[in-house]
Parts: sequence; C-alpha cells; structure tokens
Amino acid sequence: MSLADVRRRLPVVHSLPKPDNRWTSMEARGVAAAPRWAVWELTLACDQKCAHCGPRAGHRRPDELSTEECLQVVRDLKALGAGEVVLIGGEAYLRNDFILIIRAIREAGMSCTMTTGGYNLTKERVDAMIEAGIGSVTFSIDGLEATHDRLRGVPDSWQRAFAAMRHVRAAGGKVASNAQINALTHGELLPLFELLADEGIHSWQLQITVPHGNAADHPEIILQPHMFLELFETLDTLLDRCQARGVRLWPGNNLGYFGPLERRLRLAQKKHWRGCVAGVSVVGIESDGGIKNCPSLGGEVNVGGNWRVHGLKKVWEESYQLGYIRQRTVDDLWGYCRECYYAETCMAGCTAAAEPLLGRPGNNPFCHHRALTMDRQGLRERIEQVRGAGGQGFDNGLFRVIREHKDPAMRALHGPVAIEEPRVSRLVEPHGPGRPIDLG
Repeated sequence: MSLADVRRRLPVVHSLPKPDNRWTSMEARGVAAAPRWAVWELTLACDQKCAHCGPRAGHRRPDELSTEECLQVVRDLKALGAGEVVLIGGEAYLRNDFILIIRAIREAGMSCTMTTGGYNLTKERVDAMIEAGIGSVTFSIDGLEATHDRLRGVPDSWQRAFAAMRHVRAAGGKVASNAQINALTHGELLPLFELLADEGIHSWQLQITVPHGNAADHPEIILQPHMFLELFETLDTLLDRCQARGVRLWPGNNLGYFGPLERRLRLAQKKHWRGCVAGVSVVGIESDGGIKNCPSLGGEVNVGGNWRVHGLKKVWEESYQLGYIRQRTVDDLWGYCRECYYAETCMAGCTAAAEPLLGRPGNNPFCHHRALTMDRQGLRERIEQVRGAGGQGFDNGLFRVIREHKDPAMRALHGPVAIEEPRVSRLVEPHGPGRPIDLG
C-alpha cells in the first residue's frame, strides 16, 4: 500500500477533536487508573544503526500487528483512558499505514506525537502526518554533526534530521528534540542547544544513555557516575539558556536526582522526582503486541503479556510486570540507595537505568545527589563491565560499581573503598495484586 493509497483512505474530517488528555493522577503508590502516555513501537524496522539502540532495531519483528489490529489497539487505548500516544520505532514512518494510525488516534480524542531520527522523513510523509493530525514531532539528535553521525551509524544522518525538522515546520507542525547524554555527547550540549533553538523547537528532552541493547556492547560511551558533577554544571548553564530562548527543558526519567538543580530541572513538570513511572503513568507496546511497563525495558522480566492473547486492560490491571512498581517499598531497594535520605521518595530513580546496569532495579549510581555525596567524602564512583550482553533486544551485560578515592594518589595507594556487585534479576512473584497472568 502506497502513501497515496493510505491518504485516499482517510475520511474527510473538517476538524479533528481536541485531545482531552484525560488522566486522573493517582498520587498514592499502588494505584494507576490509566496510563497517561502509551509509547508504541509501531515497527522495529529502522533505517539507522544507532550505537545506543535499546531494542537493536533494524528489521521488523516477526508477526507485527496488522493495520486492523493496530486500529483495534487504538480503540483499546481510548477505552482504557490513555491521554497521549507516542509513536516510536525503529521508525514508525516505515509502516505504510502509519498515517491511518495517526488519524485513528486523533479521531479517538487522544494526542498523537512521534519520536524519530528523521533519516527518511520526507516532505510527502510530513505533509500527510500534519494532515492526519500529528501533534508534535520530536527529533532524536545526539551531539554535533560528526558525533551524531558516528552514533547513528549512517552518513548524513544529522543533516537529514535537520532537513526533516524543517519540513515539519514548513507544513505548520510543531517540533521538539531529544538527546542522549553520554561520554561522546556531554561536551557538545551547549552548542547543540543553540542550533536546535534556532530551528524553533518548543521542548528539549535530555536523557542519559543506558547500557542495554547496542549500548551494552559499547560500554565506553556510558557516562561514569563521577562525571555527573561536570554534567550538572553544564545543565545549570543550559537551564539559563533554555529560559532565555523560550525552550522547555524536559529531563528524562533517568536524569537527576535531588541535587541542587532538581527543582529547576523539573520546573516544566511542576514537581520533583517521585519515583519510576513504569506501569504507573506509562505503558509500552511492542510492534508484535507485547505489553510492557516501560518503552525502554524489554524481555520476559518486563513484558506482562501480549495484546493478541490477553488484551490491553487485563495486562495493565493484573500482570505482575505492569504492576510491581506500584506496589514496591523501600525494602525492595538495596546497596547505597537503600540507605539514602531520599530513598522513600526517589525509589532509586529510573528502573530502565538501574536494571540493565546491575541486573535488577533498586540501586542506581546514575544520580547527581549520590555523586555530590561521594565528592564531599573525598570519594567517587565508577562502573566496570563484568559481563557482556547476548545480542538480543533490550538485553544487558552486568556491571559492578567501584567506590574509590577521588584523589589519584590515594586511589593508587588504597585501591577500592567498596564494590557493589551486580545482582540477578528479580523473580516474577506468583502472588499479590500484581500477580502474573496465567498464559495457559
């Protein structure tokens, strides 16, 4: 089916409904009436070869959802009460029916946005997206041109992303951007921001690269925990520049926590960090119908069931994988995070950062507060890979956290002060409100 054929199938609608984004916020841990965001991997097909890709995208998954199945998923998301559907990949635009899916989401009264690398996001595709009612398009741009192209693994990726961004603006659409912060990109954030602001982005999301999927094969690009001190000095300046240029800085869930910039960093979110939102306000959908708690997690440990077998509502309400974050307590934390002053509020930060690093959530060295605390004690932390990944989507190796003196002479004399070894993944517990669905 060609793009022109898809556009001919679109009903003539003079005005699409305004997204109601209805979502009742449940502050009490353990209650999640509906996901605020559904992040939907529409296909795993991709036209780039990113060194940090979690799902190791490139080729379609076997047995991806058909057009009619996708349209039913849209109806199920509406019935569940989702507010916004974020289309991702791979590259969502590599499905010829992606325009029909955008229109269906909008006709259901939900917001629809897309996150893309933009490599083959042509003017024709952009015009059709705008016509179908896409709300905003977020472009993934990591660093300046040479760094971005190196990380994306294809030539001219940076230039083509900016060209696609201009197509969206020319068609009357809204653009935003996101960037991976890692050992290659962290020194380029300031000049990159100015270029993005010149292109008219309304928001810029920043997140650290985490060691899963392809990034688990490239541990050299992962930020060391002690590098957070320098990073947050840069973020302090960036916040000033964002304010001056009218761009909203939106920190990813793996960036923070509770250092002196916490309030300013999350000003756009109008709250401080309150713990991982996987399965609380977000649900991930894989292109073959797998339903999981977070779009950045995968594998049997995190996929609660399949839409084709169980339906969306049952997985959201009953599976352990979707519900365990709602039920956990500080007793599920371990290592440094278990004793932290902010333990009960922070709950060890982002699960998608901690689990791929140490084998299970609950202990997270990617933390500004933790780096500052170590620094005041004359210490620092670094990570060291002890096992590689297996080559599957969202798989991970294992790392240990080494605590040592920040003074080089003291390090050489005394060696490590402490070592936190990785732990095996949590087991799926066959009891409690978040029990697994019986697949039999």
